[in-house]
Amino acid sequence: MKILVTGAAGFLGFSFIKKLLMNNNIKITGLDNFDTYYSVKLKKQRINILKKNKNFTFKKIDIMKKKNLFNFLAKKKFNFVFHFAAQAGVRHVTADPKKYLDVNISGFFNVLQYVIKSQPMKFFYASSSSVYGDTYKFPTKESAILRPKNIYGLSKKFNEELISVYSDSAKTKFIGLRFFTLYGEWGRPDMLLIKFMIYSLKKNLFKIHNYGNYIRDFTYINDAVSILEKLMRAKIKSKNLILNICSSKPLLLSDVIKKMMELTKFNLVQKISAQKVEVVKTFGSNKKLLKIIGNFKFSRFDNGLKKTYLWFIKNKRYLIN
Repeated sequence: MKILVTGAAGFLGFSFIKKLLMNNNIKITGLDNFDTYYSVKLKKQRINILKKNKNFTFKKIDIMKKKNLFNFLAKKKFNFVFHFAAQAGVRHVTADPKKYLDVNISGFFNVLQYVIKSQPMKFFYASSSSVYGDTYKFPTKESAILRPKNIYGLSKKFNEELISVYSDSAKTKFIGLRFFTLYGEWGRPDMLLIKFMIYSLKKNLFKIHNYGNYIRDFTYINDAVSILEKLMRAKIKSKNLILNICSSKPLLLSDVIKKMMELTKFNLVQKISAQKVEVVKTFGSNKKLLKIIGNFKFSRFDNGLKKTYLWFIKNKRYLIN
């Protein structure tokens, strides 16, 4: 079995590839451009770990450079393609909105063109809970009206609509994955949990927006990649499927911060006003997902948090300059 993963050096891409490489019958090609949005040192270490397995091949490629992408993939065929490469980070939207349009839409279209031509069995692509915006009916189902609040969410919504144009005429099954707040070992340093851990070591004041009144549906990374593996093997009838990937167990961020303070013994925290680009509450329904993969036991947040912190203590050199 041959699999292509874009964004291989990213949090999700790395974690998923690492999981798949436990199966000796799977060969994986990973693509990434080592974007500097966050620690390149961390990204390179992820790839170094994956390269230890003979069934993993890595190529540094920017999906925005269509000619380079197509030249590399020209004669390659894959059973499955997982597209995780994207410009992430909701709060970065206002600083560089054009990059989200370039990478998340034009780059996505480049990968999609390859998929349409090569026709793998399934094409999985990372969407986001950000497509929902502020919704008021919970848990949020995939059928909810989409009202993204920022360009990141808008770019993901556009990708889903783009797929709907191509899916009817293709042999490939298209699966859009609306991820809800992934966390865990090897996570991104710009996201809440690991960002707090970094601040705790540096003894820097940590500011929590909306006075800690945001609510998030945290999903442990090991749960997410196990779900992806199940979806890869599952029989999917629909040619264009959208799924929430979430634990459906939302937490108040002020409660999460309390847990972080107890774990790190750090309490230099200031509660400040909300940011307009951020959604107030995410709480997804995973019923549609569970109908496909069957019963699934999600990890307890406290256990995932402890594992993340233990990992951080051992690997902080990749996160702190």
